[in-house]
Amino acid sequence: MTNLTNLSVEQLKRAVAVREQIAELEQELGAILGESYSGTRGVSGNGHRGRRKMSAAARAKIAAAQRARWARQKKAHGGAAAPAKGRRKMSAAARAKIAAAARARWAKAKAANRNSLAA
Repeated sequence: MTNLTNLSVEQLKRAVAVREQIAELEQELGAILGESYSGTRGVSGNGHRGRRKMSAAARAKIAAAQRARWARQKKAHGGAAAPAKGRRKMSAAARAKIAAAARARWAKAKAANRNSLAA
């Protein structure tokens, strides 16, 4: 597309005249074709397509199909969905054992003059 700042005054006047002719012709075509005509681009006057409408029956069919899918999935997994499991808790004795083992590993690594546990 041409930059409008590079056009001469005569070219701009001609472009405006052509645009006006197009608008007049579109208006005339709209009068001939009636309300269903919305211009050469197939969109409304503001340039945006309208949102597609769905009938209540179609929405009900989609909802029923979705419920059927959920029912099949629930049935395949043995009835109701399993409740979410909580975090498992570790006893204080188990934590103490793990901590002691970690201290022992680090003591062994430090004795070998290493800064990491990787051998």
